[in-house]
Amino acid sequence: MICIIKTVKRHRRLFFGRWVVRVSKQKAGEHRDAILAAASRLFRARGFDKVGVAEVTQAAGLTHGGFYGHFASKEALAAEVCDLSFGNAVRRVQASASLGDYIDYYVSAEHRDREGPCPMVALGTDVSRLSGPVRAHFSEGVARYVAAIRAHMPGDDPMAEGKASALVSILVGGLSLARAVAATDPALSENILAGVREQARAVVRSVGRAGP
Repeated sequence: MICIIKTVKRHRRLFFGRWVVRVSKQKAGEHRDAILAAASRLFRARGFDKVGVAEVTQAAGLTHGGFYGHFASKEALAAEVCDLSFGNAVRRVQASASLGDYIDYYVSAEHRDREGPCPMVALGTDVSRLSGPVRAHFSEGVARYVAAIRAHMPGDDPMAEGKASALVSILVGGLSLARAVAATDPALSENILAGVREQARAVVRSVGRAGP
């Protein structure tokens, strides 16, 4: 019995006056990933402001008290969620065979109705109210996303950078508006999606042209 007690104590540490069980680095990493995944899902579905730390940890299957062993604050978590969400979005662009294929995916009823759409649509309105570091991570994500769109365009088009930014603006703005009216006016939402697809494809067709 004495040996067992000593073994257990070696795997515990005193934390705010209470003994807590230590976890392995692998398990700690799994807990951190679970928090990030849960936060990404909840933040993109409902926004930063409407989701608390307790809800995130509960969704991750963890206790509230364990959160601060992985993240210094909710805003530190939000910054990493931006990185994770934009990383997934950029990989989706890179995996597309063409910009036409990506436009078909992005400007679709399925994407519009998804609980957690792309981070620019899901998180864009909240970012301006958060701290500088979160805004910086969001801005870096937008730049990476535009660069991924630009990579699908010919390298010899001097206007490609501007066209990539314009295309992203059309996609994000159009999807945001289509989502906003979908519940009350489905027909209008569908018309917005159709118009966005047309305008987005027009930008793609213009790539490589010397002028308008």
